[in-house]
Amino acid sequence: MEKRTRLLAIVGIITGILLVSLAVWWFWLREPPFPEGLVQANGRIEGDHYTVSGKWPGRIIEMLVREGDFVVTGQVMIKLDDAQTLAKLNQAKSAVDVIAAQLRAAETSLSVFKKNVPLKIATAKAGLNHADAELISSHATEQQMFKDAERFQALLLTETVEKHRSELADLSWKVAQAQHRTARAARIQAEKLLAETELGWDQIEANTNEVAAIAAQLKQGQAALAEAQSVMNDLIIRAPASGMVTTRIADNGEMVAAGSPLFDIVDLDSLYLKVYVPQKEIGKVRLGLPAQIFTDAFPDKPFPAVIRYIASQAEFTPKEVQTQDERVKLVYAVKLYLAENPQHQLTPGLPADAVIRWQEESPWAKPRW
Repeated sequence: MEKRTRLLAIVGIITGILLVSLAVWWFWLREPPFPEGLVQANGRIEGDHYTVSGKWPGRIIEMLVREGDFVVTGQVMIKLDDAQTLAKLNQAKSAVDVIAAQLRAAETSLSVFKKNVPLKIATAKAGLNHADAELISSHATEQQMFKDAERFQALLLTETVEKHRSELADLSWKVAQAQHRTARAARIQAEKLLAETELGWDQIEANTNEVAAIAAQLKQGQAALAEAQSVMNDLIIRAPASGMVTTRIADNGEMVAAGSPLFDIVDLDSLYLKVYVPQKEIGKVRLGLPAQIFTDAFPDKPFPAVIRYIASQAEFTPKEVQTQDERVKLVYAVKLYLAENPQHQLTPGLPADAVIRWQEESPWAKPRW
């Protein structure tokens, strides 16, 4: 009996020690409860996608990037066959050169006309004035010769002068008449010449219109050249944004249609984690709340993020998302945009966990599942 009592006492002491040890171990080593004011969620990292396509159909002659490559805005990704376009471009350049030469010649001709016409008009006016003076002089001479011939004729009748003198006076009058007629014809010719030279103003206007027409043709040719150059430039397909090439759809030698997708680029500086928040907790979440994102690759490095999108309608839990409560069926999609992605450590497709803080005083904690 005494041995049994002693054995029970020893067992009791050992049991007490074990219970105290378990209590101490549970108190000191147990994980602290998840802080109130935090919401957990998980999902996959995604990013803003850019589809790379060409404006024109053609055959790929050079592919410069592959999946996984990082590209920057404006980087050449694909070159299409440009033989036909290059021929059209050279043709357009030649046409522009020809029209430009014609325009220079027309402008030179117009400049010469603008200088010559006033000079010719001034010369013609001077010639007309000289003709007027000659006409007046010849008319006066003819009148004087006429009077002399009449006077000598009268003197001849009275036999005061010799007949030879009368004949000379009559001959002089006839010569003066012929000179007057010549002066009158010269005056008419000078008037016509002035009228003809004054038509130079019309020629200047015609040349001005011709220059304008050629200039319009030059603009049209330059527009065709610019169009050909634009097509030529579009045959070199460049990256519309910086990021990582996630998908390549075409390869060297393939014929591609206008607008057909060739690459898919994800902007690594604009990544977000798309998570699904249970319906019972969506009321705690609002736009602008801070969050921290954790990945398996960097378990001890939280990446700061901000809520910028909350779905307006609930949906059934996606198959790839694991939730703590299997009874939860309806969830809301929420996008947590990363504040930064240093050294592009995070890439699209990575699974990640998120902690959303909806109470400012709550301390941050790692997600638990």
